[in-house]
Amino acid sequence: MPICLRIAEIRHFIMRFCMNWAAIDFDWNHVRAFLATAEEGSLSAAARALRQTQPTLGRQVAALEAELGVSLFDRVGRRLSLTPAGADLLAQCRAMGEAAARISLTATGVSESIEGTIRITASELYAAEILPPLLASLRAAHPRIRLEIVASNDRADLRRREADIAIRNVAPSEPDLIARRLPDDEGGLFATPAYLAQLPALTRPADLAAATFLGFDDNAALIAELNAQGVPVDESNFSVATGTSHFTHWALMRAGLGIGVGPVSSGAVDQTLVRLFPEALQFVFPVWLVAAQELRTSARVRVVFDHLAEGLRTRRRGLQNPA
Repeated sequence: MPICLRIAEIRHFIMRFCMNWAAIDFDWNHVRAFLATAEEGSLSAAARALRQTQPTLGRQVAALEAELGVSLFDRVGRRLSLTPAGADLLAQCRAMGEAAARISLTATGVSESIEGTIRITASELYAAEILPPLLASLRAAHPRIRLEIVASNDRADLRRREADIAIRNVAPSEPDLIARRLPDDEGGLFATPAYLAQLPALTRPADLAAATFLGFDDNAALIAELNAQGVPVDESNFSVATGTSHFTHWALMRAGLGIGVGPVSSGAVDQTLVRLFPEALQFVFPVWLVAAQELRTSARVRVVFDHLAEGLRTRRRGLQNPA
């Protein structure tokens, strides 16, 4: 049978499956395995995303191919690419995945039990240095809540349940999320005394024009902010880059490779670093607590959301008004 006819037949099958229960002869877990593999680009990446083993995921994809009677991927060495049939089915499977995510969100949203798993995502430094004491007090008050912390500088998709609650430094643009603006946080420039000793005398921010700065993947916004605050630097000053890792950025600062930017709360307790021009150079950034709006009525999500909001507010007040 020509592949175009076979695809049309499968499409027709999928469009009718809600009305013809006997026709559903494939496993949703196999569809999920195919969808994750197609979106992540490889079995290994999909296995990590789904927290399964690669062989298990490979068997699930193969089982779906057998159930549907089509080849979904072309396998060239370790690389996978979608076949025409796989590409045609991908949009339908994405719709199924989004529907499954909505079901999960709705089920979580109507739960009144103060127990179960809550997944929280935050940047590396927030997850490692700011969240732990807040989560310790949360666990003491609600020991039946199980916490999963995703320390990542990439933004999780809350609508697809990559996390339940996120701490972000940008306002959410998605209309179906709930968000609470928290007190702004503050960043500053830091370096080791040994590195600063290599520079000419620093009496004003403009004296940093010849300094080495530690950068990220994209330094445009940081350069613009430094320029606006009187530091005349350009891309040539950023001769050491750390990608998206804030931990690596901080470690390179501590090793004396140059000047970096980081939270004032972290720099205040790091005795190996000196903050540069604290009165003149201040970097204020917003803090948002975000969750999917379907979780508004979930008791356990509401408890964790409110606890984090109050804890982050209290922390900020303590930094502004130290004893």
